[in-house]
Amino acid sequence: MINLTPWLQAPTWYIAFSGGLDSTVLLHLLATHARYHASPPLRAIHIHHGLQAAADAWPAHCQAICDNFGIELQVIHVQVTPGASLEQAARNARYAAFEQALGPGDMLFTGQHRDDQAETLLFRLLRGAGLRGLAAMPAQRALGQGSLIRPLLGCSRQQLHDYARVNGLAWIEDPSNSDTQFARNYLRGEVFPHLQQRWPQAGQNFARAAEHLGEALGLLDELAQSDLAAAQEGAPLAWSGLESLDLAALVTLSPARQRNAVQYWLSRRTRLPDARHWAGWGDLRDAAADAQPVWRLADGELVRSQGRIWWLSGDWLQQPVGELAWLNSAAALVLPGNGRVRLDVAGPLAGLRIAYRQGGERLEVPGRGQRDLKRLLNEQQVPHFLRPRLPLLYQGGRLLAVANLPGLVQADCQLHWQLPTSAQGLR
Repeated sequence: MINLTPWLQAPTWYIAFSGGLDSTVLLHLLATHARYHASPPLRAIHIHHGLQAAADAWPAHCQAICDNFGIELQVIHVQVTPGASLEQAARNARYAAFEQALGPGDMLFTGQHRDDQAETLLFRLLRGAGLRGLAAMPAQRALGQGSLIRPLLGCSRQQLHDYARVNGLAWIEDPSNSDTQFARNYLRGEVFPHLQQRWPQAGQNFARAAEHLGEALGLLDELAQSDLAAAQEGAPLAWSGLESLDLAALVTLSPARQRNAVQYWLSRRTRLPDARHWAGWGDLRDAAADAQPVWRLADGELVRSQGRIWWLSGDWLQQPVGELAWLNSAAALVLPGNGRVRLDVAGPLAGLRIAYRQGGERLEVPGRGQRDLKRLLNEQQVPHFLRPRLPLLYQGGRLLAVANLPGLVQADCQLHWQLPTSAQGLR
């Protein structure tokens, strides 16, 4: 039914095992393959959302199935954050747990099938999704340190049902699947049966349309990569770990190509906004040159500074405050919520402290005399959002150095700042 050859070199195979029909068939297929062929170790993960009383019995059912196959089962309890969509909140919690479970190169197999593909397309069409939302669920994508694999996308729900009956498999029927207040259940139970009665190949055709849309998205992604190449040039402050885009390069593109390029760039960082919220991009792009516009998104915010746009998330959304005495300048100093600093200096210094900008600071610049720090940071083209985070080294009331800016120091004193890990990298 499925070809597992492409994934035989993985360190470990995991299966997302709910105990339902789809994952039970998938578990049987993987376990059967492992019994007769050399395969990576196979482990199952059951996510307990705690959303209904019936679910409390499911881990025991899953354990019995796994024991029968000699497969290790891990039950993970997750907290589902209430929101506008319970389905989406449960999915987010589930995939966050999977992401944490995967090690480098591990594979997580999930049981989505062709009918799921069709339902997803119709559901997103009804929500007015764009091409990125309408494109087919990929057979494989990155997930944490590993990959998510969907080997059953070519199979219909009926084929899985027939396989389960022939092989005498037992599975859980989730009572919430019949609750048509959930949009997907309504489509599955009320809409699709009518469509398939009139058009028997509806599910297959929807899935094929999703594949075509996925191919079109691939072409747009290639265009986005080409358009972003120029915008990514000249990025300053490599030590910050922040990536940015040159706004001038982006505005030479048509509005549609701008959105395509920015969507592609943001897709690695955050859940994308729907069409109604893309006005935020126009506001960010068109604000006055001396403005500091912000476009807040689900997992962070896009800001504009020094002619570039920057993605900020995690610790970047918090500003460090206060000051710290540095009693032993020979050792690194940990800054709460802001990484750590270390000092390179010709001789020992006493009475040191680390503080942050309050306004009005002045620095003695060799050969230039006393200069206003704000003006110096403007000359260095330091983005406005970075300035409140920059550690400043003082000896008593005298400003000695600004972190990571070699030109803004006294004599042989250099202050090196290592940013917090959570403030770097991508989502």
